[in-house]
Amino acid sequence: MSKSKVLFMMTGSIACYKACHVISRLVQAGCEVQVVASPAALKFVGNATLEGLTGKPVVSDMYASGNVMDHIHLMRWADLILVAPATANFINKAAQGIGDDLLSTLFLAHDFKKPFLIAPAMNTSMYMHPVTQKSLESLKTYGIEVLDSASGILACGEDGYGKLLEPDLILKIVLEKLKVKVSEAETASVAPRSPALSKIKVLVTAGGTQEPIDTVRVISNLSSGRTGIALAEYLTQMGFDVTLLQAHSSPKAEHISHRDVFVSFASLDEKLKHYLSTESFSHVIHAAAVSDYSVSDIEIDGQKYRPLEMKKVSSDSETMTIHLQRNHKIVDRLKDYSKNKDLKVIAFKLTSHANEEQKRAAVEKLFKGSHADYVVHNDLTDIDIVNRTHKFTLYNHEGFVACESLDRLTSELVRVIAKDDFDKLNSQV
Repeated sequence: MSKSKVLFMMTGSIACYKACHVISRLVQAGCEVQVVASPAALKFVGNATLEGLTGKPVVSDMYASGNVMDHIHLMRWADLILVAPATANFINKAAQGIGDDLLSTLFLAHDFKKPFLIAPAMNTSMYMHPVTQKSLESLKTYGIEVLDSASGILACGEDGYGKLLEPDLILKIVLEKLKVKVSEAETASVAPRSPALSKIKVLVTAGGTQEPIDTVRVISNLSSGRTGIALAEYLTQMGFDVTLLQAHSSPKAEHISHRDVFVSFASLDEKLKHYLSTESFSHVIHAAAVSDYSVSDIEIDGQKYRPLEMKKVSSDSETMTIHLQRNHKIVDRLKDYSKNKDLKVIAFKLTSHANEEQKRAAVEKLFKGSHADYVVHNDLTDIDIVNRTHKFTLYNHEGFVACESLDRLTSELVRVIAKDDFDKLNSQV
């Protein structure tokens, strides 16, 4: 049975990283996918990532040698065309019949004999602008199917319409249009990932450690582990070989290649040392919140005990004194633990109500101590616990790289990992 052919057009939006999930799942479902990306889209997701997912070179330049007739050939080749994410710029140009680049020219070459789907992604003001709304209505009258955007937290931090429809829903709609049975897609979802991306091994830590006092009481922190888990899930969805070390108290991660659990500082340190020394990881994303101190002993009414020596300290005790001992910095030892001496470390730093000078000093201290390649910083004031939104700042040794939401952070880290490791993989071929 021949494969369904999907022409996947990407325009420049932070939601490009979500579109990669759709591409990955389409390939797993047995579809042949050709990506056409605007130059702006390639600022968010690199050629290497897209080629790794599809096994096909990305088409971007209409005037590149051998590509000048792609706007005709690709439209004839495809069984279905999907634009995801579709920016306001693309939507408004398409509605007006402007063909000044490859993607808009492809739209003008559409013969309306096959499904053409558009999934918008943009700021709420751009989405609700009368021009954009009029353009969307015009495209619908032409027979173009618009996968209307969802409401939610946007990359700009605002809450409103313009968010790309969830990747799994886009996938479901596309497979239905292609008449790919759901059972076939579900079976295909466990198929091997892209060979190129699956060679890239990434270790992610997530969640807070718990230092035991007795068998029911611990000293811990506020980390939920959601950021690290989200990063691990997206990397897995894109085809990377991911190992996740997560706190036993954090939410269960889904669809991760390999998953293990830690509880205390000691157990996290032991497992990191084991994994890094026995497997060749290219990157560690160390997002876990690690205790600076562990309990050395507790004193109950003048009597000393080791942690866990008492099953449960009696609530009738008059006094309890907890003695702490300082832990070493795990992040400072990751490269020493590693079998791969070219290991790249992406470290996380949380400050609390710090000013700009204090934030920068904390980041510089982490760079110096850990020899990390990147540092992701956020302050407690950047976290909205109710809406589960964070604002992150990504640094390399040269300084500031990006400052955005989890969506943008994910996109940046995927690009960092794919670029570094595809360069290595390509040099070995």
